[in-house]
Amino acid sequence: MKLFDVLVAFAGLSLLLLLGMALRQRLRWLRALGIPEALVAGLLGLLIGPYGPVSIFPDQVYKVWSQTPGVLISLVFATLFLGQRLPSPRVIWQRAAGQTAFGMVLGFGQYLVGGLLVLAVLQPLLGTNPLMAALIEVGFEGGHGTAAGMGATFRELGLPAGETLGLAMATVGVLTAVVLGSTLVVIGRRRRWLGQQDDSSPERSRSAELLQQMAQDDPFSAGERLAMEAAAGTSNPNDAGSRTIDALTVNAALAGGAVGVGILLKAAITGVGGSLGGAETAKLLNAIPVFPLAMVGGLLVQLALQRSRQNQLASAAAQASIGSLAMDLLITAAMASLNLPLLEENWVPFIALAIAGLSWNVAAFFLLAPRIFRDHWFERAIADFGQGTGVTATGLLLLRMADPFGRSRVMEAFSFKQLVFEPFLGGGLVTALAPLLIISWGLPRFSVVALVLTLLAMVFGLQLGRQPQRR
Repeated sequence: MKLFDVLVAFAGLSLLLLLGMALRQRLRWLRALGIPEALVAGLLGLLIGPYGPVSIFPDQVYKVWSQTPGVLISLVFATLFLGQRLPSPRVIWQRAAGQTAFGMVLGFGQYLVGGLLVLAVLQPLLGTNPLMAALIEVGFEGGHGTAAGMGATFRELGLPAGETLGLAMATVGVLTAVVLGSTLVVIGRRRRWLGQQDDSSPERSRSAELLQQMAQDDPFSAGERLAMEAAAGTSNPNDAGSRTIDALTVNAALAGGAVGVGILLKAAITGVGGSLGGAETAKLLNAIPVFPLAMVGGLLVQLALQRSRQNQLASAAAQASIGSLAMDLLITAAMASLNLPLLEENWVPFIALAIAGLSWNVAAFFLLAPRIFRDHWFERAIADFGQGTGVTATGLLLLRMADPFGRSRVMEAFSFKQLVFEPFLGGGLVTALAPLLIISWGLPRFSVVALVLTLLAMVFGLQLGRQPQRR
């Protein structure tokens, strides 16, 4: 592979993103569905990709596209904690316990229904690979980035179609989350499940005035403010804190350092596991992806910055921009290089798993959410439904539809939940380890463990529902 091929591949992805942005601006129904520009770009790339009707790039360029997601996902997860002022665990848990419990019911339940469906139906009738039991959680809770990042793990464990099926599952999840979620919001309004208030209420007027005041006081976007901060940086040689390096460069270096810590952690885990369990254990541990460990690396780097009182080096806005850039390129490259023949070979179990996952999420929404959440149950549940079926942005979109002025204060609890939830499910350690556990334990034992964890999450959530909800 030549560096020129990498350059052409990057230029191709950039053009696809621009076309996706232009197409989304022109087509109102794409905006109404909340389909992100990167997904539109990826679907356009699928038409000119290696398995599309018109292939316009050399094979080496497509090879770069196929390898890009596995690299960029580590960068995405490395930025999650960098630049964030980490509150105490007690504060996080007090504000996010209910959201976390419901999110874990959805996540562990997706493993449960996937495992039961494969064991009882798909494996006996179609000989389906047991690893496909993990696809619902990877595609729905994890999303496109996690599905792409797990591709190498699936291939090493014996499911070459894992990445393709995971990406397709994530696409189905995003589309159905918006359609089903929007329908649920309409039903919720009619049945008065939402926190109803008169549009002319003083609280709504104050909210509108506050939003307008914020816009007037800070008319610059995060990117513009970051550029101004960098341009106004000090270069006084008499100042010990003087820097001539750009702030974005520093933040990119911190994110890269977090990925490096994740790589070292994987090497340590593989080395220790190999010395204790032998070559087979080392081979199994080598299938662990780097990206959840890169998230741990980001947390460690942020804690080191806080302890050394160098918090100003990491900017939340810069880290968000780096993560967004990596995610947009990742989604575009992953969708454009989607292996359609592998999807065609597994379309029957894929559809069955998608229907089972959606049915579980809808059932949990109606049957469990009203009992887990004591106040504003609909707003809280619709945010988790959007995230647990599509992506975090989908959850925020549905929450905005249900509670446009933030009266329920669910946004705060939903945001704090990510600090507790993401390190484990939705692309965290559990997501990364699940395929390895299916192979090492066997699918029956894995399904039993998923059942136990789902029941524990339910019991915990129902107990929280009997207590006054903290605000």
